[in-house]
Amino acid sequence: MKKQTDPINDRLTELDDLNAKNASYIKDVDARAMAGIQKAQTSADAANQTAMAANSQAQNASNTATQASSHVDSINGTVNGLDQYKQITEAEIKFHPGSTVLTSDSKATLDQLAASLTGREGYIVEMEAHAPAGGSAGIQNSERLNEAVKRYLVTEHQIPVFRMHAVALGNATAPPAGDDQKPERVRTASVHLVLMENSLAARAGVSPQSTPAAAGVQQP
Repeated sequence: MKKQTDPINDRLTELDDLNAKNASYIKDVDARAMAGIQKAQTSADAANQTAMAANSQAQNASNTATQASSHVDSINGTVNGLDQYKQITEAEIKFHPGSTVLTSDSKATLDQLAASLTGREGYIVEMEAHAPAGGSAGIQNSERLNEAVKRYLVTEHQIPVFRMHAVALGNATAPPAGDDQKPERVRTASVHLVLMENSLAARAGVSPQSTPAAAGVQQP
């Protein structure tokens, strides 16, 4: 009987050993598979984080580029507006013949013009002086008229000199538009003032306020 069972037992023992080896091999394969999966997952997580960081950097770069573009547009707008002026109001100051003394009406006109400029920025006052005399005499006389107006605005109203731009034209006048006739001779000594506002000041909403009296013509 033992002779019959021994081969069977031996075979069973071989099968047990084989199963144990297979189990060990499967366990080893599972362990290596899990390690591979874990490594792959770690690599995938790292790649995902790298991609997210790259996307964040790209977004930051895009935002920076947008801000830079807006800043450039703002600078361009500022530069373009530096030399752009528009007329706000005008006034004309007339003088008695041969005199550079301001009349009371002329002073009132200048007072109202200066009052509209108090605390304001971004403006200039253009001044064109005319005098009846011809040649250099007319130019010198018109220069004195400009100086009388500028002196009053500076001393009485503290208008900065750099905001006043004066030209002495003597008896020169512009010819009539669309007419071949000669321009009329200057018969009255006067200073024509034009208040000009910079476009940047207008954009900021600090326009100098014009007054009806300042725009009028005052008689001596």
